Amino acid sequence: MRKGVPALRGLLKRPRRLIAAAAAVVVLAGAGTWATAAVGSEDTRSVRVSDRIMTFDGVRLDTSFFAPADAGRHPAVLLGHGFGGSKDDMRTQAEDLARHGYAVLTWSARGFGRSSGKIGLNDPKAEVADVSRLVDWLAEQPQVRLDRPGDPRVGMAGGSYGGAIALLAAGHDDRVDAIAPAITYWNLADALFPGGVFKKLWTGMFFNTGGGCARFEPALCRMYDRVAESGTPDAAARALLEERSPSAVGDRIRVPTLLMQGQTDSLFTLDQSDAAAKAIRANGAPVDVDWIAGGHDGGDMETGRVRARVASWFDRYLKGDEGTATGPAFRITRTGGVDSTDGTAQHRGATAPAYPGLHDHPRTVALSGGIQRVANPAGASPPGVSALPGLGGSGGLGQLSALGVGVSLDFPGQYARFDSAPLTRDLRITGAPTATVHVTSTRDDAVLFGKVYDVGPGGTRQVLPSQLVAPVRVTGAKAGRDVTLTLPAIDHEVQRGHRLRLVLASTDLGYASPAAPATYTVSLKGDLAVPTAPAVSTAAAPLPSWVWWLPAAGAAAALALLLTTRRRTAAPGPDPELTEVPLVITGLAKRYAKSADRYAVRDLSFRVEKGQVLGLLGPNGAGKTTTLRMLMGLITPDDGEIRVFGHAVRPGASVLSRVGAFVEGAGFLPHLSGRENLELYWRATGRPAEDAHLEEALEIAGLGDALARAVRTYSQGMRQRLAIAQAMLGLPDLLILDEPTNGLDPPQIREMREVMIRYAAGGRTVIVSSHLLAEVEQSCTHLVVMDRGRLVQAGPVREIVGSGDTLLVGTAAPVEEPVAEKVAALPGVASAVRTDDGLLVRLEPGGTAERLVVELVRLEVPVASVGPHRRLEDAFLTLIGGTA
Repeated sequence: MRKGVPALRGLLKRPRRLIAAAAAVVVLAGAGTWATAAVGSEDTRSVRVSDRIMTFDGVRLDTSFFAPADAGRHPAVLLGHGFGGSKDDMRTQAEDLARHGYAVLTWSARGFGRSSGKIGLNDPKAEVADVSRLVDWLAEQPQVRLDRPGDPRVGMAGGSYGGAIALLAAGHDDRVDAIAPAITYWNLADALFPGGVFKKLWTGMFFNTGGGCARFEPALCRMYDRVAESGTPDAAARALLEERSPSAVGDRIRVPTLLMQGQTDSLFTLDQSDAAAKAIRANGAPVDVDWIAGGHDGGDMETGRVRARVASWFDRYLKGDEGTATGPAFRITRTGGVDSTDGTAQHRGATAPAYPGLHDHPRTVALSGGIQRVANPAGASPPGVSALPGLGGSGGLGQLSALGVGVSLDFPGQYARFDSAPLTRDLRITGAPTATVHVTSTRDDAVLFGKVYDVGPGGTRQVLPSQLVAPVRVTGAKAGRDVTLTLPAIDHEVQRGHRLRLVLASTDLGYASPAAPATYTVSLKGDLAVPTAPAVSTAAAPLPSWVWWLPAAGAAAALALLLTTRRRTAAPGPDPELTEVPLVITGLAKRYAKSADRYAVRDLSFRVEKGQVLGLLGPNGAGKTTTLRMLMGLITPDDGEIRVFGHAVRPGASVLSRVGAFVEGAGFLPHLSGRENLELYWRATGRPAEDAHLEEALEIAGLGDALARAVRTYSQGMRQRLAIAQAMLGLPDLLILDEPTNGLDPPQIREMREVMIRYAAGGRTVIVSSHLLAEVEQSCTHLVVMDRGRLVQAGPVREIVGSGDTLLVGTAAPVEEPVAEKVAALPGVASAVRTDDGLLVRLEPGGTAERLVVELVRLEVPVASVGPHRRLEDAFLTLIGGTA
């Protein structure tokens, strides 16, 4: 939510601090103190602005009133701001409308700006009632046109939070005459719990942007804590959000409505405006629908065009100017290519004489793909990536996908895919595709994320239009269920020769998946139905066609997706001789996709015992990450096997419950404390609280008093340690840490080292992959060194490091420089350097430690100890031939 459409301000905007009102508090009917100014403009009409604090039932509302300075009465417009914003965000829009002949009132909603009160998410008894009181106030102003006493001629506009209040007010107060809501919701429960799945990142940002639970009505705070903890929306949560939704009064909204919804919007998707359009039109009211290019995920908000359309809408339905053109009944902004002069995206308008809905003129596309198994990993980690809430602006992911850049991520083993044949002609998708699949699960509930990709020839470019996914919760999945998926509504052209790919993934970063591991079996029950809306015609392209695809050449490498072909084999039984051995890898191999002779990992074998801290080392491309992913059951090996405590590892294998992993960090709820986040995570796994061993994990992690603080106050080091504490919950017998010291400063790195050592001291095993060789040398007991996918050497650190030609001679007293020079001149000695503890002596070829000791005694050097000395870095570079 950003400024524009009109004056949109989104959930990502930082909340302003609540400031106590210094001005006199004025009751609705009383006289007050007004701050008045004449605002000049290019228009001949000037604007008078009055700021005022109004009080309703003890709640202060900060308002601004903008009116043309000329005499006479004018239609009024109420402008609502976006969540996290204030009336100040609407000032430019208000001034423009006032210059255009409207009396405009803006206000800061409860809990925002300088207004007091609790945030009620547009509670009919609070925020909606406030709007009715503002309409009462407008009816008393001499600048406002009246339809009858107490009933001003008034319209409402706003974006997101402000758009919803416009819809709600129209349903609750019949004095509202026209509305123009933008990028907003019709049913907030459907928006935050789509398909029965908790949209955790957007909802968390929603509450965090509002300033935390303390700023909300208590019932909302309790609802959020309950759903965030369980990961599953309940009936009470849905009811609470639905009573604050325009859908609750949908049958009472009978005013002309201009609905503007964003195409790059994973918060409030196009199906929200679709439901609103159907309901309001059924009441007999005029409704136009406009799909703009931008949205909550970024992109172009088309501020100038949309504000002009809003003004025309109000001219027609508030001023009564029948000759004003309000635009087509349906319009889409189609995006593609960039302007070579300024780098901005190019837009073309497509229109239709009637709104086609989301399922107009479906075309059937046959898909292929047999029965496929999908793993939901323990803790639903690592998650797939589609949209990234918080990454807004003109460079949002949705904007990139509109330019033909693929930026989504699905983890092999965690999704099923079904492909079409190459298309024989271009296909324009306008609406929501549908497909029916059969789903079974090893657990009662399954959560899947459906998405449709546009895949280029040869699979070289895979684009997820607008970065949208459709989540669905399948209840009773253990017995098997047929599920009809309604996929995200999009407007996207698939070129001839491209394929459509239906993907069903088990995880997504933005949503809550079941924390307990499970395996889903997915198969097709029908073809893909794709809406085409042929009545929608596109204006002539402003650019030559070759410009449309110019960005693709430079963006092909924007994000490499992990692709692999899964091989299905029956899992062998457990090996009783290995039940006490944490890890045995034998003959492991993994080929690169579509290559018969290029290997990411080849013929890898090693063994890890209890109590070891094993360092996995190798240069970039050595195969470390591929090995760890196979170990965690995310990728199936092409050859060889992995056994954890005697059990063969496969995606979703039950033995993986004994493995804890820190791979990419954890997504914590920022307003909760560290302890609350860990407790919430463990409860979501469904395992008994006593099995968490929370206190032991916290003691090992050494988080101290920080556990009571909100995670949003944590440093990067504290977040890393909290993530590792989460991986240690349940005290897994095998803990995997991939680059746990990334982004940490030296003191934090030292603390992380101590965490690993303490964890293994209890007889458990740690495997750590790191590029910090000095830290590996100090924290690990054993090493596995890989290069080009193969094992180079494995064994204790002391053996790998201690095989060099440098000796550390410890002395009982410091060695003087003349003595060091004599030692350097000895036969078989290449150099001798004084250290704090004695001498560092490098031997020449043929020199021996025994001969050196004899010579040191002859020189009366007070020798206390002699041992090999070589840094791990030296050993590492020697082993891999200096290619790191």
